[in-house]
Amino acid sequence: MADQQDLRRLGGLVNFLPFTYTAILIGSLSLMAFPFLTGFYSKDLILEVALGQYEVSGNVAYWLGTISAVFTAFYSFRLISLTFFTVPNAPKGDYLHAHEAPMIIVIPLVILSIMSIGFGYVAKDLFVGVGTDFLATALFQHPSHISLIEAEFGLPQLLKLLPAIGSMFGAGLAVYLYHVVPQFTINLTDSTLGKAVYSFLNGKWLVDNIINTFIIGGGLSLGHTISKVIDRGVIEMVGPFGFSNALTDTGQSISSYDTGVITSYALYIILGLISFIFLLFRPVLLGGTIDSVFGGDIGLILVYLSAILLLPTAKAASSS
Repeated sequence: MADQQDLRRLGGLVNFLPFTYTAILIGSLSLMAFPFLTGFYSKDLILEVALGQYEVSGNVAYWLGTISAVFTAFYSFRLISLTFFTVPNAPKGDYLHAHEAPMIIVIPLVILSIMSIGFGYVAKDLFVGVGTDFLATALFQHPSHISLIEAEFGLPQLLKLLPAIGSMFGAGLAVYLYHVVPQFTINLTDSTLGKAVYSFLNGKWLVDNIINTFIIGGGLSLGHTISKVIDRGVIEMVGPFGFSNALTDTGQSISSYDTGVITSYALYIILGLISFIFLLFRPVLLGGTIDSVFGGDIGLILVYLSAILLLPTAKAASSS
């Protein structure tokens, strides 16, 4: 459907995608814990065990889970109603190109559908039956939390059936509102209170706005500061860029002395010799003796002096 994800822009797809409709219907029924499907034996048992604890936390978990089951069934069948049964709202080209999923998706859906229908009924006693030790070596359960017997035989039948009744009520309400009387929901959202509630719920309870304002905005500001001050500031200017720029500036400064004038070169040579002699005889200038320069080796002194005197001659010979 051209990557369309807005359910309100779909509709009437039951004739175009019958397999997809069947798979979603089975999955939705199992998800809402419809009686005798796989989800019924797992989700309802969790609520029954929670209620069988006879504690405040267990009662709260039971009632919250029951309310959640109603909303789960409501949005599951809202999906089915808006996608497959309402008036088509997508462009004609989307329906002309609608097709079932490839086999790589069809095969897993077939397996999951079969398991959703019959696996819970067949394997209930094996996994969660009274007295079974199937998961005894895999999951630790404190003895005080074992209430399967109480959940199976001690609870009122009405409380055990209430989640299933609530699920069917939510599913029926979704079909009635979105398929039988769709104009009612339109009129409801057109009212002043309806618009406010619809805007609030459609805005995901303003959670995205809160996150963007107080978390994302602060995170982006912190990231920008770190990037500007540390990454692009300290690290780059002191690290690779700083070192590269320093070498470039130093090379440009040294190259500016290459003027091509012989007298300038002579001046550089003289300054170099003076600096060399100063560094060589620095101990003498600081109050030492001539012996401290070369360790008292007079032959080494003569070698240094000869090198200094013969350096211009060697330079001229190499030039010629």
